[in-house]
Amino acid sequence: EVLPSCVVLYVLWDDKALEALISPCTEAGCRCSVFMPAGPAQVDAAQRVRAAVVELHTGAYCEYFYETKHAQCEAEFENLKNMCGYAHSIGLEVHAGHGLTYETVKPIASLSELKELNIGHFLISDAIFNGLGTSIKKMKKYIEEARAS
Repeated sequence: EVLPSCVVLYVLWDDKALEALISPCTEAGCRCSVFMPAGPAQVDAAQRVRAAVVELHTGAYCEYFYETKHAQCEAEFENLKNMCGYAHSIGLEVHAGHGLTYETVKPIASLSELKELNIGHFLISDAIFNGLGTSIKKMKKYIEEARAS
């Protein structure tokens, strides 16, 4: 059964305020997700407020990739990898997204703890030039290749 989702965007603020927002959604049968930078304090806070899902923000990783800042890109990837493992280990479902493209998706998709990647903006932008079916098939191929390796 697919349940509706409630998304709380990006920054976790006061735990009590966030929990007050999430609680009624959870009671109504929604799985709540928090979209946040990858960090242990953020993951711990997501668990405290009883979010079911964390979506790790991959924007910095993608920016470093395109700015050819290799050391920062590798460090951000390691951070994302570690936080995927940590969030999963404490019982949170893990998603990731923001800024992912054909060039940046494979390393992220290779993280076994990730259940979902959010790549909608890129796919729609690419689809303007190449068609939605073509764009989705190409991205799916890259994700499947990453998962197989």
